[in-house]
Amino acid sequence: MATKLCRSRALASALRPAKPSPAAAVSSASASSVHQIRCISATSSRHVAMPSDAPNMRKAPRDHPKELKAPIVNPADKYQSKADDLHRYGSWLMGCLPKYIQQFSVWKDELVVYIPPSGVIPVFSFLKYNTAAEFTQVSSITAVDFPTKDQRFEVVYNLLSVRHNARIRVKTYCDEATPVPSITPLYDGANWYERETYDMFGIFFVDHPDLRRVLTDYGFEGHPLRKDFPLTGYTEIRYDEEKKRIVTEPLELTQAFRNFEGGSTVWEPLGPGEDRKPDTFKLPTPKPEEKKEEPKK
Repeated sequence: MATKLCRSRALASALRPAKPSPAAAVSSASASSVHQIRCISATSSRHVAMPSDAPNMRKAPRDHPKELKAPIVNPADKYQSKADDLHRYGSWLMGCLPKYIQQFSVWKDELVVYIPPSGVIPVFSFLKYNTAAEFTQVSSITAVDFPTKDQRFEVVYNLLSVRHNARIRVKTYCDEATPVPSITPLYDGANWYERETYDMFGIFFVDHPDLRRVLTDYGFEGHPLRKDFPLTGYTEIRYDEEKKRIVTEPLELTQAFRNFEGGSTVWEPLGPGEDRKPDTFKLPTPKPEEKKEEPKK
């Protein structure tokens, strides 16, 4: 066994190539046509071979510095080119529908058209079917409540033209008793949007196929996104242990008698703890109810 092991080691050493001597390595390196560049590091030094025709990057040509552009002070300036086109397009719409479009406005890259409720169907039909518009998709419908105005509600429609890659916003107005024509016959996607607007604001849409609440619960009173809607609502929901179900009851404590200033001390201002709210905004302390004495029989 030992004889076979010695024979295998001798055969391996015979087949292994011989290492060149240090003198032969130095002579072959000095005879080559490459330059030797010494790189000194913190641990050791090595020779890196570089060809003679390698370019010197320090002398490489460089591009001339371009002109410096001043920063945009007003962010709306970058929409100036689009704003000019939108002004021309808004003027063209007013020329096509002078009876229904009252005015238009442009802010940045947004075009807003103002129409009366009587012009909802003609204007939206034009915006959908005219080849220069083709706003075939309704993105959203919502409303804004302005209690101080005669027409307190402003209905907002956002349309998208896929063909022309453009958007437009249409606004109309109404009050609690004035309905707005529904655009569901023109846009199927407006069905639920108008239901949400009716649920949140109480705006009626004429000729809507199914105008009922979609977000609030059955039997809900009022419309939550109106400015005159109380924060606490009109009813409260609780679980009745006796009936084993959720019941709706009138509020036991209305908004006028609730204190919304308590709670976490994280939001309290530093200092002596003085109340910074003006006296005009403070609700007076309610007087206790007088007990009526029942007449003696």
